[in-house]
Amino acid sequence: MKLSFALRALAVVGGLVLVLLTAALLYGWRLTARGFGARDSPSGMESLLAGKMRSWSIPASVDRLKNPLPDSPEVVAEGRAHWADHCASCHANDGSGKTQIGQNLYPRAPDMRLPATQQQSDGALFYVIQNGVRLTGMPAWGSPGTEDESWALVRFIRHLPRLTPAELEEMQQLNPKSPAELREEQEEEQFLNGGEAPDESSTQHHHP
Repeated sequence: MKLSFALRALAVVGGLVLVLLTAALLYGWRLTARGFGARDSPSGMESLLAGKMRSWSIPASVDRLKNPLPDSPEVVAEGRAHWADHCASCHANDGSGKTQIGQNLYPRAPDMRLPATQQQSDGALFYVIQNGVRLTGMPAWGSPGTEDESWALVRFIRHLPRLTPAELEEMQQLNPKSPAELREEQEEEQFLNGGEAPDESSTQHHHP
């Protein structure tokens, strides 16, 4: 009877392995058929595995950490300024991820106002900021002495669903400027200070 039970268990395990192997082969074939471009949206399987891998990569001791910084306007403002300068190019000022870079990453930058982010623990958010996420566009920002900056960002991430129009307007002034925007500001300042606005044709490079 014990032998019969062992054989049945072995058959069940063998069947599961066969199903998983077949699914993996089919999935690999689909990826090969459609290519590995970053423009496609991740499949449900990829999203599930990515979420599991991220969860497994966070040590339990870190996942249980609570934010040591107070939930004060000063801390949120510090996190907001840091976000506008360092994070908004991918995640947008409002955390929606609707930027040119964010929407062309693979996987796409998530909407951090939604439960998928907001339901994560403080420790998990802190760990991702400090250490990044492998095989995504999320870099590791942490270095010795930056812990408070990351905890302030966690406070701001919690505040994202309640962001006000006034805060968004302030953040626009803190966003990094492109070379073209910086040049335009310099030209405008020069003009306002009494200088002549440069001729656009004179700023263009002419090739023989």
